[in-house]
Amino acid sequence: MSKYYVKDNALCWKGKGEYLKIESWGTNALRVTGSYMKEPVTHSFSLLEKDNCENGSINILENKAQIQNGNIVGVLEQIDGGRSVRISFYDAAGKLLLREISRGGALNLKARNYKPRINGDIELEMNFDSIPDEKIYGMGQYQQDNFNLKNCTLELAHRNSQASIPFYLSDVGYGFLWHNPSIGQVNFSSNITQWKSNNSLQLDYWITAEETPIKILENYSEVTGKVPMMPEYGLGFWQCKLRYWNQEQLLQVAREYKNRQIPIDIIVCDFFHWPKMGDFRFEKEFFPDPKAMVSELKQLGIELMISVWPQIDLTSENYQEMEDNNYLIRAERGMFISMGFGGYSNFFDATNPEARAYVWKKCKDNYYDYGVKTFWLDEAEPEFGEYDYDNYRCYLGPYSQIGNIYPQKFSQTFYEGMRDAGELNVMNLVRCAWSGSQRYGALVWSGDIESSFISLRKQVVSGLQMAIAGIPWWTTDIGGFHGGDPSDPSFRELLIRWFQWGTFCPVMRLHGDRKPTEHLSYEDGRSNLFTGGDNEIWSFGDQAYPILKRFIELREKMRPYTREVMKLAHKNGHPVMRPMFLEFPADPTSWENGDQYMFGPNLLIAPILEAGQTERKVYLPSGSKWTNIFTREVMEGGKEVLVSADITTIPVFWKDITAPDWLSKDF
Repeated sequence: MSKYYVKDNALCWKGKGEYLKIESWGTNALRVTGSYMKEPVTHSFSLLEKDNCENGSINILENKAQIQNGNIVGVLEQIDGGRSVRISFYDAAGKLLLREISRGGALNLKARNYKPRINGDIELEMNFDSIPDEKIYGMGQYQQDNFNLKNCTLELAHRNSQASIPFYLSDVGYGFLWHNPSIGQVNFSSNITQWKSNNSLQLDYWITAEETPIKILENYSEVTGKVPMMPEYGLGFWQCKLRYWNQEQLLQVAREYKNRQIPIDIIVCDFFHWPKMGDFRFEKEFFPDPKAMVSELKQLGIELMISVWPQIDLTSENYQEMEDNNYLIRAERGMFISMGFGGYSNFFDATNPEARAYVWKKCKDNYYDYGVKTFWLDEAEPEFGEYDYDNYRCYLGPYSQIGNIYPQKFSQTFYEGMRDAGELNVMNLVRCAWSGSQRYGALVWSGDIESSFISLRKQVVSGLQMAIAGIPWWTTDIGGFHGGDPSDPSFRELLIRWFQWGTFCPVMRLHGDRKPTEHLSYEDGRSNLFTGGDNEIWSFGDQAYPILKRFIELREKMRPYTREVMKLAHKNGHPVMRPMFLEFPADPTSWENGDQYMFGPNLLIAPILEAGQTERKVYLPSGSKWTNIFTREVMEGGKEVLVSADITTIPVFWKDITAPDWLSKDF
């Protein structure tokens, strides 16, 4: 007797203690949920509620059933004498996209393995057959230079400089989201694709099929949300350092940029401008009149970005109230201290809506109402002193079960607060993200990375993988964060090359902890947190300065083009940084290029990624003519070319001969 049935327009199956549900969810997409000894429920961790979604067609036979939603077909076949089923996915033409593993005969393997935990939830394992020559991209930001993730093992967890976003795009023609915020692991092996969750509520994943990669990303953004429109002040150059520690120092830097007639959109006031972490306000001794500071910056045409950390110091004026109201992440065992940098602290629980409202109210009263319109949400993983994921519990559940959603909820805190306050286009810088973060105005940067060419190469790949994972707004600390002596010629070379590449990132932001370190004190002699050395564009010598200034001016001239690219991200979910295969999917070479990319649909960027390098190979796809924007040389596509790039320039090409007005001007 068949155990297939239809419920709420979904194809369902039950047996051997398991309940499965497959339903249409978005354009050409299906969602699969499964649970043990209870029917699965619909969570909205990342996936939005179904809206104007095709119900799909369902066909049930005795031993087989299928559901089709446009381009994708899900097939369930009974196995093991009807006691279980095997799920396969095909495109509309009948090509196999993804299939669960078989029983393996006497091996008696399980594709879906629910292992009970003592607390009543499960450890989950999901196993698919591997296509050995399949190419896989996305999954967020891992500090590695692997472009094709096939044969990689990835931790499903966040760390400082690691953002785990469990969506990938396959060259076979599908996109896949592991809709599960738990800590775990994925293995894209040559013999198996295996997803593991250490502590899960149920099985939940989403899959879409399309003929082109860009359409896959459109479908994904449709069900997880799109970025707002980037505010105008996000399009130009941003100045930052570790750290402008008082009001006059910050204003002097802003005035100097204006005196030198250098375009600048944002200047950043970094961490420990507060009395204690969790006070969410300016330290009066060093910032005596923040409202006047913001006002002067606005008169200069500059927005102020303020750093906000989720840590609450045990001696903060807000700590006791937050603890009394259960607004803090709790330790499951041991001493209740989550981090020890700059004071002992614990993290506010961004998964708790009351805690989110509390934190936003403090920030609104002490920052937003002074005119601050954009925030830097640091430590957003969050960065526990030890990444002991099973030792913490949140409002939504054990951290091991829901922890990867934390940065998304941190962004949601400020997005919803700012929208309620009247801001239409919210954009906040954040150090981590999960699927769906983009809809809350998350601009992700790549964390506290090293100042080295090795690190620079990793960031290019990270930016492309984040774009595929659904995060159109992404950037880095230009020059790297850790280290970097402005007087060192080797660092100056790195800084120039990074700066040139940063011109063609979604956001152009100079930041870093430069040498030498400066130790600071309060007026009464108490020790204050240190700051780093100078990090303005005139800090790196007479050779670097005109080069950096020229690229800021180029970024400014690109503003009309960048604005249009941001509109595409907002309306269609298209990345700003695009792997070559998004624009040229029929070109096999474009699936191999992890060190060059498209900035929007027309600009090809090939950064210099080696010390001492003055030329590099660039692949120009066929079907277009390519204009070197610096030399104006026009080249035919369909070949690899060697491009000269002395310290003053990098290879950048415009697709097709007709160029916009800004490109025809001398720069």
